[in-house]
Amino acid sequence: MLADRRSFLEKMSRVGALSLIPVSSPLTEPSAAAPLEEKNHFVVGPYLQNLGTTEVTIMWITHKNCFSWVEYGAGTYTSKREFGYTNGLIEANNRINKVTLSGLKPGTSHKYKIVSTEILGYQGSKVEFGETISSPLYGFKTPADNEAEFKMVVFNDIHDRPQIIPQLLYRHGYTGNKRDYDFVVFNGDCFDWVTEEKQMVEHLIKPSVDIFATEFPFILTQGNHECRGSFARQIPAYYAYPENKYYYAFTRGPVRFVVLDSGEDKTDDSVEYGGLSAFDRYRETQKKWLEKEIESPEFKKAPFRIVLIHISPYHSGDWHGPMHCREVFGPLLNKAKIDLQLSGHTHRYGTHNPDADHNYPIVIGGGPLEGNRTLIKLHATTKELHLKMIRDDGEVVSTYTLPKKART
Repeated sequence: MLADRRSFLEKMSRVGALSLIPVSSPLTEPSAAAPLEEKNHFVVGPYLQNLGTTEVTIMWITHKNCFSWVEYGAGTYTSKREFGYTNGLIEANNRINKVTLSGLKPGTSHKYKIVSTEILGYQGSKVEFGETISSPLYGFKTPADNEAEFKMVVFNDIHDRPQIIPQLLYRHGYTGNKRDYDFVVFNGDCFDWVTEEKQMVEHLIKPSVDIFATEFPFILTQGNHECRGSFARQIPAYYAYPENKYYYAFTRGPVRFVVLDSGEDKTDDSVEYGGLSAFDRYRETQKKWLEKEIESPEFKKAPFRIVLIHISPYHSGDWHGPMHCREVFGPLLNKAKIDLQLSGHTHRYGTHNPDADHNYPIVIGGGPLEGNRTLIKLHATTKELHLKMIRDDGEVVSTYTLPKKART
């Protein structure tokens, strides 16, 4: 990975902007000289999701339908094997693979590889298997039970410009050759509108896999542009959302994260969506969930509380979506005494101190155009949160340090 970063930085010193090289993929149209039928191979992956102290979900996509599994183990051995199953049936004859490893030891390094056997067909109840393919060994480390600190970085509003991911990570995601993040957040609007798997793979998943996602997990929150396009309803299949919902909470080290889905910024009866939106009802449902979350022991005992939401209920204009978010989420977030909210959407980076409307700071990242792209870096310890927002040219445009509060 360090060699990749050095190579990237050397190229960037010679070229003003990174041009995206087309990726050889089974999702691209075959040339006239190419064979009609490609052999099975890994389209993308593996990539990590939901890494916790005792579990992780590993995902990958194969070219053809397969039966797939993960071989893994602590240290340097892969003596264990895991697969997915539903209602007693092992997941098979599918391309998108999602395998959760559980019962892992906290604070421990693990090795793993992915394996897929092509399924050629069925004859009654008999399965006809084809060739087996496997990946190299990869590694990850589970967080310790008493993890005292971690680092993360946040992107937002990439809008189908995948070159932003290596640009910002390789330029600003390191101190020297040391990686400055334990996981990555994509805080909405990674796409303009979602139309096909190829876009999902080449514009987000593959760039992440190429840099970090075989070893460190990432999160994609839904922005309003993820709500748009013919493929929008298929997005959850490509990521491991808890209970298959875009709103959820999790704890990492001293921080309780609350992830909310702000939904679309337009009204549900907006003509461009053909009457197929119900975001007002959806936000009301999240409100009921949020009421329970802020009363949970996990939330109350956390030294710090951070909200991730693409459209901020404040400082995001007066469209219907932001105003409805303000109505349903605003009073609860004030009541919850959260420490920080991270958002995007406006394409105008800035830090908004607590005021009469919100009693917590709000940090909003920049937009997709060169000169306005930002990477938010967060370092959390048991004593303080330190945030730094860096513009693509390297200028630090915002810093924030929040000490731990006395909880009542």
